[in-house]
Amino acid sequence: MAMARAGKIVCMAAKAKIALVLGSGAARGWSHIGVIHELNDMGIKPDIVVGASAGAVVGGAYASGNLKDFETWVLSLERVDIIRLLDAKMTGGGFMQGDRLMGAIKKMIGDPKIEELEIPYACVATELGSGREVWLREGSLLDACRASIALPGMFAPSKWSDNRLLLDGGLVNPVPVSLARAMGADIVIAVNLNGDLIGRHFFVNTIDDATSDEDSERLLAEIEENDSVVAKWAAKLKVGFGIRLDSYISALRMKESPDPGLFDVIAGSVDIMQDRITRSRMAGEPPDVHITPRLSHIALMSFDLADECIREGRAATKLKEAEINNLLKVL
Repeated sequence: MAMARAGKIVCMAAKAKIALVLGSGAARGWSHIGVIHELNDMGIKPDIVVGASAGAVVGGAYASGNLKDFETWVLSLERVDIIRLLDAKMTGGGFMQGDRLMGAIKKMIGDPKIEELEIPYACVATELGSGREVWLREGSLLDACRASIALPGMFAPSKWSDNRLLLDGGLVNPVPVSLARAMGADIVIAVNLNGDLIGRHFFVNTIDDATSDEDSERLLAEIEENDSVVAKWAAKLKVGFGIRLDSYISALRMKESPDPGLFDVIAGSVDIMQDRITRSRMAGEPPDVHITPRLSHIALMSFDLADECIREGRAATKLKEAEINNLLKVL
């Protein structure tokens, strides 16, 4: 932009717009919180926030000004709390309907209109009928997040008023750099949670390795006995599929196990697909800064490991501090 001043032309460069792109990754998505905090410590506040799947939820919490309350909630989650949030149903296109989970998220971030958020925001979903990428840039923030996290086989597709069924945005664009560019971003800082997932282990070792199968089963049985919500959920699985709760979600096991749960098989398959898609898309649509938290050991449903994920998000961002500062200097 140029202005005339005292017979001279004075060039005034517009401030470069910085976009933060938060990728898909289920429980690993909590690391996005750490990324945001570390960027804030560097004095960087994104002008645009874009997300896919878990990144859509964390991005929505941040863009709506509710990240602090959201972080407090995720840090409080324990294994049994996660089970309580899962509303199993054997119809509807997914094992879970997602209503209970979205109700909990609503308590933390509300349900504002996307166009009224403090920071320009958008997230990506996938249209089931056509396979097309869908950019959600207006309307209910909660509905947009629900569509973006609808992982096939786990969450039922999100039904929209125009009769479309929307699925997880990570199916077509796990790290949606293209959406950020379309929203006018000059600098894109992207967080990729899919970089080291292939070949990861399927277990989460949370207590002593010597824990026996009997001890593990006893502890899970005690949870079922003392919590009516968990008991009902487990009963549905046993009646509907003839499987135990810990076979469904291997992260519930209290010991190392080489056997994946049903969720793990679904997630592992999606991880492979998303890794390939991410590599392909980012080769053609590279970000200016690429942050890759190392969280391959975090299982799909390990939402109770938020503290570890947040710390790794901070650490991975810290490694990019010099690169970010050098980039900002040349603008």
